[in-house]
Amino acid sequence: MTFTPPASFTTRPTLRGTFGMSASTHWTATATAQAVLERGGNAFDAAVAGAFVLHVVEPHLNGPGGDLVALVRPAGASEPVVLMGQGPAPARATIAHFRGRGLDLVPGAGGLAAAVPGAVDAWLLLLRDHGTWELGDVLAYAIGYARDGHPLVAGAAVTIARVAALFRDHWPSSAERWMPQGTPPAADSLVRNPAYADVLESLVAAGPRGDDVPGDGRTARIEAARTRWMTVVLPEAAAFIAQPHRHADGADHAGILDADDLRSWSAGFEPAVSTGFRGWDIFKAGTWSQGPALLQTLRMLDVADDAELDPATVEGAHRVLEAQKLAYADRDAWFGDADGAVGVDALLADDYVAARRALIGPEASTAWHPGSPEGRAPVRPPLRTDSARTDGSTGEPTVDRSGQTRGDTCHIDVIDRWGNVVSATPSGGWLQSSPTVPSLGFCLGTRLQATWLVPGHPASLTPGRRPRTTLTPTLLSRGDEVIALGSPGGDQQDQWQLTVLLRMLVGGYSAQQAIDAPNLHTTALVDSFWPRTWTPAGVAVEDRLGAEVIAGLEQRGHRVRRMGDWSLGRVTAVGRGADGTLWAAANPRGAQGYAAGR
Repeated sequence: MTFTPPASFTTRPTLRGTFGMSASTHWTATATAQAVLERGGNAFDAAVAGAFVLHVVEPHLNGPGGDLVALVRPAGASEPVVLMGQGPAPARATIAHFRGRGLDLVPGAGGLAAAVPGAVDAWLLLLRDHGTWELGDVLAYAIGYARDGHPLVAGAAVTIARVAALFRDHWPSSAERWMPQGTPPAADSLVRNPAYADVLESLVAAGPRGDDVPGDGRTARIEAARTRWMTVVLPEAAAFIAQPHRHADGADHAGILDADDLRSWSAGFEPAVSTGFRGWDIFKAGTWSQGPALLQTLRMLDVADDAELDPATVEGAHRVLEAQKLAYADRDAWFGDADGAVGVDALLADDYVAARRALIGPEASTAWHPGSPEGRAPVRPPLRTDSARTDGSTGEPTVDRSGQTRGDTCHIDVIDRWGNVVSATPSGGWLQSSPTVPSLGFCLGTRLQATWLVPGHPASLTPGRRPRTTLTPTLLSRGDEVIALGSPGGDQQDQWQLTVLLRMLVGGYSAQQAIDAPNLHTTALVDSFWPRTWTPAGVAVEDRLGAEVIAGLEQRGHRVRRMGDWSLGRVTAVGRGADGTLWAAANPRGAQGYAAGR
């Protein structure tokens, strides 16, 4: 082994077995997914059940009004497909409309930033096409926790306390939903969401009953639920946010999402993009996500000696950081769903990757340096340099004007004994995104904040096009081996996954050793979320990386911010080894994520 040896102590074991494995960012969702496997469901049934529970138990990190990206590989398939749950911008979401409101950025909170919510329809599509269970059985877990209650996690309690004044003064429906006693709830308080339980029960009741249903009754029931969600439930939310309300810019605006936007969209499957690294095939979503930046980073690193890729050394950390700066500069110039987005083949072409790799020098770069992968000049987004902002929090969605209250994301991975595997990253629609719709118990998301209010950029706000999402699960395969992993963290998702992958694929770490190991990430990228700042040469590190490595990075010109011992990285992962053994591992940071299996 050429990497720094992993610590002999890990926070929990890498779980191993042959029956099935689940891992997620919340123990209740993990337990739910594993319970479905135990009752004979497959990985897709389990992931959907766990995901709806995540809406309930991690409401500050995702919600029914949000979105998702997943990689799905049914047993026997040679490659995964992308489950695309990212809805587009509404028809009225034009640059002119936002500019006419006096805005130069899409606000980070409020209904004006709502894209078409894609998460629920995507989950139901996955259940229809690849699951085996009835909808009512899958949703029973989430309905139970919403109606009977669950202990509020500490992170949600902290978030509610931070936005308490906003709720009291401007979003009274959110105050009633989350502070019914007038004050923020304490951590571990038993909280309920009967309105959302009613919504889920209405989806179950929407379909035909009985054994005399023509054709496939299960499919008909799921399709009826999808129709009700898009034509009855979500239009109610759109009508609610059409009333002016406070946004993150400090002004009141009306939402512009309407029933026609919802009626004309549905989730779908599409091909994944991929590259090779150290004998593995790495699969991601396309450039409407940030996923190909990880592929490009791995291509830049692949020619280095193993020892030069150790994130626990000055040389390895520096090389990883500098490669990521170049990849994310390309992301910020070239990725998006609007016209002009880069082709993945051009981004990963040998000559282009070699030219990018050649730009990595011995000192930390302070330049924003995108390339020209198709011979075209890159489109420069507005660069808002914030030299004072080196707190390491850049890259997660901002909610209020202070920049201190942020949304984030969830993740769930499941693999079953038949070989089905799914890696999914749901997000958006956090309780602090926009005012709660009282009759529904949830709010809409704010993914449009990831678009630019300037024409001609691949990520420009464009009606009917998807905002470029940060959601970026990963799936790898090598022969019979498979790894599924992902992380919350906004712009940091793939950065935190990268260090785990390098330690596993190059350094020989077990999954849990790699997840537990000290982490770092660059903040020298254009923040995907309001207020869209850029911090040249910024680096956030866990103190456990060590004084020698940290000092070495500073000597090379990196602006290092120490973030504490256990603060960076929320990766979970499942997989199958060459001998058929299944395994799972989960992030210990925040004492919330867990894996289960046997």
